Amino acid sequence: MRVQRGDVVTLTRELVRVDSRNPDLVVGAPGERECARVLADVLRDWGFAVEVRDIADGRPNVIARAGGGPGRSIMLNGHLDVVGVEGMVHAPFDAELRGERVYGRGSADMKGGIAAMCCAAARALDAGLGGSVVIAGVVDEEMASIGTSALIASGVRADAVIITEPTRLAIAPAHRGFVWIEIAFRGRAAHGSRYDLGVDAIRHAARALVALDGHERDVLSARTHPLLGHASLHASTVEGGVGWSTYPERCVLRIERRTMPGETTAAVASEIHDVCAGAFGADEAVSFETAVITAQGPSDVPVTAPLVRELGDVIRAGGERVRVEGLSAWTDAALFNDAGIPAICYGPGDIALAHAAEEYVPVSELERATDVLTRFISRWCGAP
Repeated sequence: MRVQRGDVVTLTRELVRVDSRNPDLVVGAPGERECARVLADVLRDWGFAVEVRDIADGRPNVIARAGGGPGRSIMLNGHLDVVGVEGMVHAPFDAELRGERVYGRGSADMKGGIAAMCCAAARALDAGLGGSVVIAGVVDEEMASIGTSALIASGVRADAVIITEPTRLAIAPAHRGFVWIEIAFRGRAAHGSRYDLGVDAIRHAARALVALDGHERDVLSARTHPLLGHASLHASTVEGGVGWSTYPERCVLRIERRTMPGETTAAVASEIHDVCAGAFGADEAVSFETAVITAQGPSDVPVTAPLVRELGDVIRAGGERVRVEGLSAWTDAALFNDAGIPAICYGPGDIALAHAAEEYVPVSELERATDVLTRFISRWCGAP
């Protein structure tokens, strides 16, 4: 189906209709190839210079460019992959337009945002640009972010980046990072009657959990950011034991620690180890090891930065109230900021609907996001 230039609702629905579940999350899922093809075809039809680059087998990034004058450049970034559909209360890929909402997996997270950024770029291009626009539709944000990582590693750059994740049209210049830490406690297996021999690894894990709970209450709650609240942790899984009448030889506690700007993975891992060690003091019967399984850093762009300030000016000039908020979820913005490229989030839809049983994006937000981004691109890149 040919999508009329700048038609944000139709483009949203065309993208949502494509099953682009991430194969690293859902066994047998098709991945992003077909969604990338649809997006690339639309952008070529609209006059963009388009590249399709395989990042993994059947998983390509789409990179589209327009403009090219001496003015500032802007990159608009969004991920093509979606999560699973188990438990959804409506058809996941019908892209049904019901009232003023487009329903479907990925409608909010974040194919509506991709449609808005593409339509905005096309409309701004029609008005004339003194700079350049890069559109990046990337793979795998929902798992390991290999798409944006490869994009940055390949040397694709811009003066600033807007990622159109669902923010309910708030400007989101900051989000927390995360560290996944595994703590393995070692006990001694023995018959349940032999308290003189057995060492209970699960009870050791419980003592560590109590200490970690106190650490969040007394320390992390005071480690704050004006947009993000405070640092936090939670227990994700606990595994241990083999039967009713056996002292458990091993217990593995997995925790997620949400990090604040300025915190490093190494410092967080060391802190968690020290908290657990402090729970046992000189108890020589306790043995444990900690390991970082994966981590992604936080993201933080000052609210006074040109990118934040000028986007706010555009929203205000359109008669809307400017809202600057922290985003609860992690995004690829952190990768751009780590590479020295200021990146923020702004887009249609509600992050609370991401991965949910019911997912939709309001048509009014699609249209408003497109209008705001069009005017911002024109301002940022300047007149020809």
